[in-house]
Amino acid sequence: MPESVYKVIELIGTSKDSWEKAAAAAVDRAGKSLRDLRVAEVVLLDLQLDAAGKVEAYRAKLKISFKFEG
Repeated sequence: MPESVYKVIELIGTSKDSWEKAAAAAVDRAGKSLRDLRVAEVVLLDLQLDAAGKVEAYRAKLKISFKFEG
């Protein structure tokens, strides 16, 4: 098997509905501009709050790896 190299980037996805949808949004967006996605690791979940302290958005920070070419 030939050796491979993978690059890891961090992305933050957001959703008004859930952390799962926030994570999926980040992966979906990455898939539009990157090839050979390999692993997506959720490293942080947090909430964006409005001035009254109510949840505005769910946020998921992911490390996404993809095969590095060139």
